[in-house]
Amino acid sequence: MNRRRFFQSTVAAAIAATLPIGRNYAAILSGSMRVDADVNAVTGAGAEVTLKRAAVQELGDSLRGNLLLPGHEAYEEARRVLNASINKHPALIVQPKGTADVRNAVDFARESNLLVAVKCGGHSPSGKSTCDGGMMIDLSLLRSVRVDPVRRVAQVSGGSWLGDMDHDTMNFGLVTTAGTVSHTGVGGLTLGGGFGRLARRFGLAVDNVRGVELVTADGKFVRAYPDENPDLYWGIRGGGGNFGVVTNFEFQLHPMQRQVVGGSIGFPMSEAKQILNFVAEYSANAPDELYFDGGIVSTPGEFSGAIIDICYSGPMSKAEKILGAIRKAGTPIFDDIAPIDYVALQKSGDIDDPRAKGTWMKSGFVSEITPAMIDTIIDGFEEHPDRGMAVWWQHAGGAINRVATDATAFAHRYVKHDMLFLMNWAIGVDPAPHIQWLREYFATVEPFTHGFYTNDVMDESQRTVNRNYQGNYERLALLKTQYDPTNLFRLNANIVPGV
Repeated sequence: MNRRRFFQSTVAAAIAATLPIGRNYAAILSGSMRVDADVNAVTGAGAEVTLKRAAVQELGDSLRGNLLLPGHEAYEEARRVLNASINKHPALIVQPKGTADVRNAVDFARESNLLVAVKCGGHSPSGKSTCDGGMMIDLSLLRSVRVDPVRRVAQVSGGSWLGDMDHDTMNFGLVTTAGTVSHTGVGGLTLGGGFGRLARRFGLAVDNVRGVELVTADGKFVRAYPDENPDLYWGIRGGGGNFGVVTNFEFQLHPMQRQVVGGSIGFPMSEAKQILNFVAEYSANAPDELYFDGGIVSTPGEFSGAIIDICYSGPMSKAEKILGAIRKAGTPIFDDIAPIDYVALQKSGDIDDPRAKGTWMKSGFVSEITPAMIDTIIDGFEEHPDRGMAVWWQHAGGAINRVATDATAFAHRYVKHDMLFLMNWAIGVDPAPHIQWLREYFATVEPFTHGFYTNDVMDESQRTVNRNYQGNYERLALLKTQYDPTNLFRLNANIVPGV
């Protein structure tokens, strides 16, 4: 079994919601296109609107980056997102190269009352980083990392990928929590919370944000730091993209050695229940330096069984004692756990062709893995020749749990695992019956969960989204009303202003 291929096609793609949408070199070189006609678009409320040619041309001329319209050679690549089943066509795409471009794009969208989508990595599983008929603000050109090794901070532009940050910070022997796949967009991951291989040790990505710079819905440039707009600083750490377009993050960095121990072990499906029980017990008492995922998977024609995936970043002298029990948990079919460069481990789940499959998912936070939960998962799991399927526990706990519920907008500080139900299918397969099956399957396990990761929002009702912000919702709603009273930034786990 090709473990790497399996992770690329099934688990890694959806766990972090994190993969590249191409390097877009054509767009980088293309510049803004000539506008030859009026542009038909839609408003945030879904009404049709006509954008005058001269106004759109003026927007393009105001940019240092690119304006792309349908028919431009770079438009097709720029409009696409990770999930191949999402096939939307923005009326126009702005690719900013700096804060001024972001402000110009936001001003134009607000004054035209346009529907707006903001794309960083393009990995929203429900496709909220694109839209039909609106404006996509594509941050793919807004990428840079500057490390201050003395202060142990990194300045990271809003469109950067986690791999950009890992590469530069690790060069100085410094890291911060940064997802599990190198092609994740920094903005999308961080604003919703930010899990990763180091979160149990150093906290979520939001716990390491020292401050941000953003453009709010009124087109203003705003800094949000503990001593400057502190309420907004609180809200962006878990409130998602509800308050504006972040153009720069300042992250706290931590010393760490380059070499960690990482990789996966696979076991036969006949041992799935045994392995899940082991994961439940072992993960509950793991040291903060051990990130310990586990689950069951089925990939047609490749592998079906249970998998444990780890990253141990503690002292190498203690690695064998900590990891020895894992190899004895069952009868391994494959085992590639070994010392590995951390940056290489972060890249190990990257997908070469991120648009090869359609995907759908559900997720829920878990504070305890119980025998009843395991029985329900095992009893309902079905293999099918037309879909890949995984039920996965992403390890949380540790430092994540040691932050107060109201310290940041991310309220789910009880989380010990983020449980994901992930499905994919080849384009051409009718997904409807498979999605319905997954809805019904997840419904049997959902009673064991409490809340869900806002970055994984799919088609939940507004009431469910509001409730998911828990005790922080009212404060977030006030912030939304203050900074985005017309709900310009609505394609997210949306907080409706004025409610």
